[in-house]
Amino acid sequence: MTLEEEIESMQEEDEKQATVQFVAENGQTMFQPFEVPRDISPQKLQLVLKALFTDEADKNRPYLFFVNDAEIKETLSETTKFMLIDYEKTLHIVYQPQAVFRVRGVTRCTSSLSGHGEPVISSLFSPDGTKLASGSGDKTVRFWDLTTETPLFECKGHLNWVLAISWSPDCKTLASGDKNGHVICWDPLTGKQKVRSMTGHKQWITSLAWEPLHLASGGVCRKLCSASKDGDIRIWDTLTGTCMRSLTSHTASVTSVRWGGSGLLYSASQDRTIKVWGGDDGVMIRTLQGHGHWVNVLALNTDYVMRTGAFDPKDAKIVPDECKESGPRLRELAEKRYKSVIDIVGEELLVSGSDDFTMFMWKPQKEKKSIARMTGHQQLVNDVKFSPDARLVASASFDKSIRIWCGKTGKFIAVLRGHVRSVYQLAWSADSRLLVSGSSDSTLKLWSMDTKKLHTDLPGHGDEVYTVDWSPDGQKVVSGSKDKLLRLWRY
Repeated sequence: MTLEEEIESMQEEDEKQATVQFVAENGQTMFQPFEVPRDISPQKLQLVLKALFTDEADKNRPYLFFVNDAEIKETLSETTKFMLIDYEKTLHIVYQPQAVFRVRGVTRCTSSLSGHGEPVISSLFSPDGTKLASGSGDKTVRFWDLTTETPLFECKGHLNWVLAISWSPDCKTLASGDKNGHVICWDPLTGKQKVRSMTGHKQWITSLAWEPLHLASGGVCRKLCSASKDGDIRIWDTLTGTCMRSLTSHTASVTSVRWGGSGLLYSASQDRTIKVWGGDDGVMIRTLQGHGHWVNVLALNTDYVMRTGAFDPKDAKIVPDECKESGPRLRELAEKRYKSVIDIVGEELLVSGSDDFTMFMWKPQKEKKSIARMTGHQQLVNDVKFSPDARLVASASFDKSIRIWCGKTGKFIAVLRGHVRSVYQLAWSADSRLLVSGSSDSTLKLWSMDTKKLHTDLPGHGDEVYTVDWSPDGQKVVSGSKDKLLRLWRY
């Protein structure tokens, strides 16, 4: 081979190579740059990354790879085909860890649970996925046996429609709020009322939120926050049934309340504002403004990890073990899980949905100004949920559509169409790969986040579906309807 041919051969070889560097989601570069063929596939990138890791848990986790926010699906060269890439410089490949488990999509209704005498307004699995509760217009709260899929306890004590329910993160208490403004705490093991009704609100309860487990003193969940149409927010001591604080700065109905992982409270109102409060002292820290109409719903990127507390979905079993851990140990586990999420997402982000058809993304711990305005819905935004891994946001609207957004930037990703009437509520699977929606068209629909398309249609209810929830163990979906029934769905 002549010298010219040898040089030409070397140049051709260089053109087939690229110098890359793996970058974590938070921007950290743990490994040195190295050369790879430009036609390298994501499967081979996975093998390279696993070889670089020393921790066994990191080695066993599946990953997705991105260049300039574009996912590498076939090869690196195919992904960068239409990008202006300088291959003389190091190319950054962001690796994104995925859930180590995979939730199977629900396909069939295994039980139709009757008992409520009026529409089912709310239904919720416990943080460990072993218990189910529902609230209805018949003034009762019901607990259901998930092993036999039969009624367990009927809890009477409310004098009006039960509008909101919320599980404590340690699974030991269920709180419910009614149309008279009363809040009651129930023991899920006996179905009995724990303390006297907590009264003080002048109008109905719109939202309930427990103090996160990793903030609870001694790992005992006792602080509960309630929001009401009377414009007040109250913090209760659920062991004594007394009101610890009343937060009264909103000038109209408070529609949603969230208790953040840093100890801050966030409240949304029909006065078009979102307020940030100190959870310990009740001091109002800042007001977030921007919406032109009622603010209906709030979602935090840490909602899922705080809801599930010490119970990690990847450790779920078909026949769950009885939890024998003490309060301090549960708090320790919850704190570890919360910190692991914060290490990935960087900080707590808040998304608000409104009657003005828009959503805003905020950094509520630091700034008054929003970081993104999310537009596209044609009617009011009714529900917003961050995926469990905090990478995606799903929003439901009366315009019959669901929209998917980036959980970091608020950038629009996809629109999901299939419902023929208003979409009321959403729930994510624990692995963030599936989303279920309930609608006034009487159906549930399952959506795949891999394809951003309809996965399965789930008809069966006889009227509007008001509430849906996916159990944290990934095995079941529950839906509650105006037809007075709850339905359990499995794969």
